[in-house]
Amino acid sequence: MTAAPHRRVSANGIDFAYLEAGSGPLALCLHGYPDTAYTWRYLLPALAEAGYRAVAPFNRGYAPTSLADDGHYQSGVLGVDANALHEALGGDGDAVIIGHDYGALGAYAAATLAPDRWRRVVTAAVPPGPIVGQSIFTYEQLRASWYMYFQLTPFAEFAVAADDYEYVTKLWRDWSPGYDEVLDVDHFIAAMATPAHLTAALDYYRQTLNFDLQDPELADAQTGTLSIPPQPLLYLHGRNDGCMSPWAAENAGSVLTVPGSRAEMIADAGHFVQLEQPDIVNRLILDFLRARSVV
Repeated sequence: MTAAPHRRVSANGIDFAYLEAGSGPLALCLHGYPDTAYTWRYLLPALAEAGYRAVAPFNRGYAPTSLADDGHYQSGVLGVDANALHEALGGDGDAVIIGHDYGALGAYAAATLAPDRWRRVVTAAVPPGPIVGQSIFTYEQLRASWYMYFQLTPFAEFAVAADDYEYVTKLWRDWSPGYDEVLDVDHFIAAMATPAHLTAALDYYRQTLNFDLQDPELADAQTGTLSIPPQPLLYLHGRNDGCMSPWAAENAGSVLTVPGSRAEMIADAGHFVQLEQPDIVNRLILDFLRARSVV
């Protein structure tokens, strides 16, 4: 699934472009950084075959989705956007939400803010809040997270875009060793259609990590990014992840107390598990979503 997106919808003041497959209950799939909706190219058809209307939007600020007129890019706004997309796309209480990286933060927030909208939650590559809290200031994670702090600087736009986004290529190689990142980096570069789009992608970090840049009206949504949703949650993490520490993620299951929840570590996969091990990831997700009641 590599064709240009052919559908658009307005939600929360944003003109969203999105990829879509199938019909049935909504399965909303949120991407992260430095990535695009195409990260779900293996999962969307599998969800469609399983009877879902699988939708993968390009996040606000990622072309061909519009820039945010309100200038809000903190991670919590992704949850507000997700709930607005649920409304705009005609979702119901049987909808599910799936998020990777920044999309995982959006999924945590959306499911926490509006639990009646989402039946089940799947996230990958960013563990639930308590696990992040335990690991974010360890030396190992600080070393892996250097890029976040660099991207807060005024030099980031120049450095990230230099030499045809070599910086992004090398992030992918560090985060998912051995994966062929060329197609996905090309998609990301296309989503950075103007300098304003690149600034938007970096502003997710600047606003999320700097409380002074956050909108007080999004306080509940921002808190939600670090919450454990009340729905059953499947969490996935690659054992070779070079971005978010696997040793911390191995403890994710210990904080998932909602019946039916579980965490899975994926062998031979780095940060982009849905692309590196699509057969395994698709099977785990579909098996989890098929469960109609908690155990």
